[in-house]
Amino acid sequence: MYPLKFRPILKSTIWGGDKIIPFKHLDCTQQNVGESWEISDVPGDESVVANGADAGKNLTQMVQEYKGALVGEENYTRFGGKFPLLIKFIDAQDDLSIQVHPDDELAMKRHNSMGKTEMWYVIDNAGGKAHLRSGLSRSITPEQYEQMIADNTICDALADYAVQPGDVFFLPAGRIHSIGAGCFIAEIQQTSNITYRIYDFNRKDKNGNTRELHTELSKEAIDYSVEQDYRTQYTPCKNRPVDLVSCSYFTTSVYHLTEQMTMDYSELDSFVIYICMEGACSIKDNEGNIIEMQAGESVLFPATTKSLEVIPEGEVKFLETYV
Repeated sequence: MYPLKFRPILKSTIWGGDKIIPFKHLDCTQQNVGESWEISDVPGDESVVANGADAGKNLTQMVQEYKGALVGEENYTRFGGKFPLLIKFIDAQDDLSIQVHPDDELAMKRHNSMGKTEMWYVIDNAGGKAHLRSGLSRSITPEQYEQMIADNTICDALADYAVQPGDVFFLPAGRIHSIGAGCFIAEIQQTSNITYRIYDFNRKDKNGNTRELHTELSKEAIDYSVEQDYRTQYTPCKNRPVDLVSCSYFTTSVYHLTEQMTMDYSELDSFVIYICMEGACSIKDNEGNIIEMQAGESVLFPATTKSLEVIPEGEVKFLETYV
């Protein structure tokens, strides 16, 4: 097998901005692109391979054909032949709705789906204007929660952060969150599209209708515990891996390379994904395959990959994630 690139799935949204298309160097006139689904196995939104002998096949077909060779033997068994991660770039020109995702147990019971644990890496903050919300800032009961939705005060109980490029937020299922205006982020999440909308600032669509809220469904899904700081603390460092998040659904590190580096995956029974945020590099695998990667691109390395040689063109910054 060889390193895989996919055609991006661009989603225009009412809150979408204008950063994704130039960031990804696309020749495209689509407006208000809020999301680029980089690697997806969500039914109806399956990524299609863009390079090499498998070009034109979608990710579902690839997993069916290559099984553990693509995703890892244990992952293939654990996730029932489905690709376990969904990778996105998100560009918010306006605040997204406040939402929460159910955990695996609740999502399986209600929707026959996986839950959604995710993480955000902030790429850009609109010149210092961006903010986001993550977690409760004070303790509330489910009954108080319901009342605060009704009287439009739920934002008073949420932790609101002014964000900088490089900020990382880990969002386990159950944590209330929303991406705020000005945020341009990379998102890594479980393959699931189950979202409970909690609050949408009473915004109306062009027909004068407000969006549906899932107050009852979300009440049971929320983790009501309060933490001191929901931002992931780490120290940036060049030319070595910097660990960001390690959970049962994904392990993610960030690399900022100014020199060549060898990655050893010989003991890893998983695919590896690189998500490039800055610069460019050339990557050579142990079978001699060479692939170029630049800012705005994501590359999927199959589980058969034993090692990678990453050669920056000047410098490069990317996320590495696997299961």
